[in-house]
Amino acid sequence: MIARCPPTACLLLLLAAFPAPGSAQVIILPDVTPAPVLPDPVRAMIDAAIATGDEDKIRTVVDLAKATNPAAIADIDALYKAFADNRAAERLLAEERRLAAIREAGVLENWKGRGEIGGFRQTGNSRNTGLSAGFNLKREGIRWSHQLRASADYQRSAGITSREKYFAAYEPRHQVGEDLFAYGLVQFESDRFQGFHGRYALSAGVGYQAVKRPGLNLAVKAGPALRHTEFTSGEDDTRLAGLLGLDLDWTVSDGVKLTQDANLVAETGGAATVIFDSRNTTLALLTGLEARITGKLSTRLSYAVDYQSDPPSGKVSTDTLSRVTFIYGF
Repeated sequence: MIARCPPTACLLLLLAAFPAPGSAQVIILPDVTPAPVLPDPVRAMIDAAIATGDEDKIRTVVDLAKATNPAAIADIDALYKAFADNRAAERLLAEERRLAAIREAGVLENWKGRGEIGGFRQTGNSRNTGLSAGFNLKREGIRWSHQLRASADYQRSAGITSREKYFAAYEPRHQVGEDLFAYGLVQFESDRFQGFHGRYALSAGVGYQAVKRPGLNLAVKAGPALRHTEFTSGEDDTRLAGLLGLDLDWTVSDGVKLTQDANLVAETGGAATVIFDSRNTTLALLTGLEARITGKLSTRLSYAVDYQSDPPSGKVSTDTLSRVTFIYGF
């Protein structure tokens, strides 16, 4: 059966399907706005800043480009992200190469240090001036670091030795956490004008990096110690002790650095339990001010205090030593 279309309805359908010639037909298209394009001069300015590799300069140029071209912020962010991703990949690769070089290095490799030579003036058990020399070596590993220190002060005039002091120490460290470390210490001192031919110390304990930022480093450490002293009188003394240490490096300005090293050893009379008392407390305090002359050469003014609460008979408790030295890094 075929349905019949009413005449009026069929006419309207035909007119809709076939518009009359010359009539206008309106077609509505979606609104498409072209994306803003980053101007070529601005792009060139950003590329030039990236070519310098200076992150502060790049960040400044990017901020200015965003402020003057707000419609192209997405393009600017894409350029900066590409640079940041590339820089992060370069740093990661450099760090991987650094760690690989440390792992493959031999025992005698990767040591850095500096030598020091100059003059001194002493007060206390002896009053004189003379020569001073020393060195400091350090090897940084992934978790371990090793430090060797040695110094010597000596003076002889008119056939008589009036100053003779030697010092040597070896300190390994193991980084337990980001700021926490464990240390060991083997130390030797000799100063017959203070009343001992040899004083040996053995210590181990923990330390904490209290401050670590560009220009300022502060670390403290503490632990038990065993100290053996050979006096000039012929007597020997071995005691259990406790060690407290402080290391401070502060760059006051470009090329000028203040250093502060202190070690406090308080002897005890206990055998198994560490008990701090005033039987014999020694304090080695060294304060120095360094000024760089050239890239590797610096000059250093330092003041050292050696204190013993119970010095040998006939000796004073405090010695001081002022040094002016030249330091060469290697």
